[in-house]
Amino acid sequence: MIESKKINIITAVVMAAVIMLTAALTVSGMASETSPSEPYYAEKVFGTDIISVDIAADEESWQNMLDNAMSEEYIMADVVINGKAVSSVGIRPKGNNSLQQVASSDSDRYSFKIKFDKYVEGQTFYGLDMLVLNNMVGDATYMKEYITFDMMKSAGIETPYFGYSSVTVNGEDWGFYFALEAYDDSYKQRVSGDDSGELYNVKSSLEMGGADMKNAERGEKPSRGDNSEKPDFSENTDRKSFRGMDGGGGMGGGGMGASQSGGSLQYTSDDPSDYSAIFENSENGSTEKDYQKVIAALKALDSGENIEKYFDVDEILRYLAVHTAVVNLDSYSSGMAQNYYIYEYDGVLQILPWDYNYAWGGFQSGSSSDVVNFPVDTPVSGVEMSEKPLISKFFENEEYLDMYHTYLRELVDGYFADGAFAQKINELDSLIGEYVKNDVSAFYTYDEYQKAIEAFKLLGNLRAESISGQLDGTVPSTTDGQKAEQGKLIDASAVDLRDLGSGGMGDKGGTNFPQMGGMTDMPTGGNMPQNDGMPSMPTGGDMPQNGGMPSMPTDGNMPQENNAKTDAPNSSEDKRKLLYTAGSAALLVIANIGAALVKRRF
Repeated sequence: MIESKKINIITAVVMAAVIMLTAALTVSGMASETSPSEPYYAEKVFGTDIISVDIAADEESWQNMLDNAMSEEYIMADVVINGKAVSSVGIRPKGNNSLQQVASSDSDRYSFKIKFDKYVEGQTFYGLDMLVLNNMVGDATYMKEYITFDMMKSAGIETPYFGYSSVTVNGEDWGFYFALEAYDDSYKQRVSGDDSGELYNVKSSLEMGGADMKNAERGEKPSRGDNSEKPDFSENTDRKSFRGMDGGGGMGGGGMGASQSGGSLQYTSDDPSDYSAIFENSENGSTEKDYQKVIAALKALDSGENIEKYFDVDEILRYLAVHTAVVNLDSYSSGMAQNYYIYEYDGVLQILPWDYNYAWGGFQSGSSSDVVNFPVDTPVSGVEMSEKPLISKFFENEEYLDMYHTYLRELVDGYFADGAFAQKINELDSLIGEYVKNDVSAFYTYDEYQKAIEAFKLLGNLRAESISGQLDGTVPSTTDGQKAEQGKLIDASAVDLRDLGSGGMGDKGGTNFPQMGGMTDMPTGGNMPQNDGMPSMPTGGDMPQNGGMPSMPTDGNMPQENNAKTDAPNSSEDKRKLLYTAGSAALLVIANIGAALVKRRF
């Protein structure tokens, strides 16, 4: 018989082993808590090859929303996303220039925002606050935004999740869209661990002027002729009414509203009303105290002192590298001074990418040579460098300029070299080609799409060649240098920008952007799941009717709608925590039972 002392030793050893295992599990659990993890909606929304979005809305309300799109007013709808239903969400048209262009045409292919908690407080879709559906107006390639956000992601920018979406409305195909996670609380929680930061959507309060824009400021719909019926998008339809401007436009663009209202990020005073392009577009109901944090940063930028105290310098330089590479002039880089987000967190500002359907020379970009050779060291158009302090003040610092050049070089070597850019486009074509061919509301024909992606490959590779030359000194990298030595520029005569689509809405009543002249008029100045397959197109014709509002299909995995910021099933992180706790408890129970058996036997 084993002595009592030995029994106690055996029991102590078993208990010690259990405690060590429990501690290991606890540490592992703590590690998972402190390390960023993918939110549940990363899989449930953006984890599929093509995101299916089926919208069910009262038909009269839907048509009224379309007829008054410039008002950007929400209506209630139900949606099914990738087969999972959520009820009573808000949906509305969205956009700025693109919204006006569609409203002024015969098309109803608007971009949309789907806000899950508009009518049900605290409702999310597996943690996602808002889903954005962009119509890709002016982009015959269907890829400008996807490629740009993918480049931003590869450069280390915390981009929103993104992908492609097939959209139906009341059981009928509506169109093929580019889908994004909105910058909202769920984004802030994902990248910063809490939602205490402030987001500002910087955009021009004025667009192109004229009677329609005055009406738009009052929330009235611009004139667009008879809109009682949805246009016919058959192959015989003249699609020039719905595509981007076929004239190209010139490199440039004077002040269009945002430059003089804060969008240029120039410090003017401590009065928040001087920065209406920023503060009138707060995503979170910001306060005067929040405004002053941004103004303090702009004041530091103006002086060129303590920049790193107020700005995430590394993130912004990475952003500027990609932004410059893709030549988007409907942005901070021109007089438009819009289409980017400011994310202020703990007094430090980041610049977040947004709205790139007019990138790659789609907006006021002049000749193909202007786009291919857009100067990396004076990357502005229609304005002086001094009017864009986020660029000029950063570039005045030699260390920052060297970092910017390094990120440009990494982008060229990593995203374009050895045929990588063309391969990426081919992969996307394999993913979306059939959807584009069957896009019922397309701005472009399938033949034009095929032509566009070939032109995109050529443009991208020539742009990378020019950037590489500008970095090694064989191609001038400033506006003045390019004027003086035009013979050193990369030959871009083989590229026709019109093949890729460009800003505006064409010949039939759309709003064309002004011609701005060419280069010679310029002043000085989280990893997404890979989409490899092609799922079948969703159908919705069998949805039952319920008082004019088609009811939504349900299943056992439908997320909880009414608990503030809670969703079912729980996130994978919560499941891990539960497993750690249960495992630890089980081990303790087993240890105690084992010890008791040992004592009883001996």
